Amino acid sequence: MKEGWKELPIGAIIKEPGSSIKFETGDWRTRKPVLNKEKCINCLFCWVFCPDSSIIVENGEMKGFLYSHCKGCGICAEECPVKAIEMVKEEV
Repeated sequence: MKEGWKELPIGAIIKEPGSSIKFETGDWRTRKPVLNKEKCINCLFCWVFCPDSSIIVENGEMKGFLYSHCKGCGICAEECPVKAIEMVKEEV
């Protein structure tokens, strides 16, 4: 029988701990962020403030959103100093 974490003895090692990265949680939002690349200054405030790690950054540049994790909270749009992120209604 596989032990649960509560039954593990003190000092036990969990070889493969769970991670929320495996759970896609963005399918219930009502609004989603859309990036205007022409306005974006790559300050990455959106990346810093996103509570769901849904901002895709490559080589120091904002590339887009990981919609499978984005909850549509709008924090990224609120924190963007140049308003390069707009929250739009999610199309079903």
